Amino acid sequence: MVIVQLGFVLIGFLNMATSHPTDSQFVAASLTFTAASALQFVHCAPRMQRVRERYGRWTLLAQAVLTYVPLVLFGFAWGGMAGFLGSSVLLLLRGKRAGAAFGAVVVLSGVSGALLGISVAEAVYLTVATALTGLIVFGLTRLAQLVIEVQQAQQELARLAVTRERLRFARDLHDLLGYSLSAITLKSELTCRLVTANPERALDELGGVLEISRQALADVRAVARGYRDMSLESEAVSARSVLAAADIEARFDLGGIQPTGEADTVLATVLREGVTNLLRHSKAECCVVRGGVEGGRLRLTLSNDGVPERAALGDADRHGGGLDNLEVRLAKVGGRLSAGPDGRGWFHLVAEVPV
Repeated sequence: MVIVQLGFVLIGFLNMATSHPTDSQFVAASLTFTAASALQFVHCAPRMQRVRERYGRWTLLAQAVLTYVPLVLFGFAWGGMAGFLGSSVLLLLRGKRAGAAFGAVVVLSGVSGALLGISVAEAVYLTVATALTGLIVFGLTRLAQLVIEVQQAQQELARLAVTRERLRFARDLHDLLGYSLSAITLKSELTCRLVTANPERALDELGGVLEISRQALADVRAVARGYRDMSLESEAVSARSVLAAADIEARFDLGGIQPTGEADTVLATVLREGVTNLLRHSKAECCVVRGGVEGGRLRLTLSNDGVPERAALGDADRHGGGLDNLEVRLAKVGGRLSAGPDGRGWFHLVAEVPV
């Protein structure tokens, strides 16, 4: 863009030089031409955006004065400056006003040439040259601006991609390690109580702790690799073990659903997060997990009796944002989540995904 504009500036100086002006005329024309060219760069340069927004009308008016007033003094050689004015009009004005003003600049260049007494051929040449100069400078300037906008958009997309990956990583770590660490804590506490009274069971519970620890390590590695598949059936087996270690009666009935693919992973995550919240934030003695198909959707329901009658959903949802994470995951597969107490001391977590 800069090279092309400098080329047009050089052509302007050459036109003035070939018209054989006096020294004073050439100096005056050069100063005026330089000022008009500087205004043109103000109208084109990306870094001058704030200047254009604040003073654009005044700089455009100044360029118009520097375009037409010297035309009376320098004649045909000065006529090429109207092309710069045409490009500035297109750049600074919007909509129909820009097109009308550009057309007026082009027509006025031909009319002014006729008033100066040049031939019809020269007037037509001046008109076409004005239109071409304006369109070329405008097109290259807009192209440069679009390149900058695309680069900025690419940078913004890159930042958004990094942000999304951070959120994914945070959700996965919360969902995975929250459950695993809660289970390890419960089993370790149970082992401490059994180590003297029932060493054999204590040894079994330590084996469970070791298994959960290994699974947690595998889950963290899967999160780091960017993918993680989970099975609702496997999570149900693990949930039974953890609930039993916490002395919570567990009733499971998942015979009605057989999710696959991403739906299986999402529902398994719901079960894991539901059990984690139950262990952390409730005094449940009984937990019921049911699955079924209703209206073309798979439904998973987790219910527990450990919620006070006046408990509010907001109290359960403020601990780590687990339910918010589940809503995001379900929304990605076209599902939905609902959670809350029923007023009788039970808390229900219901997740639905398309079959």
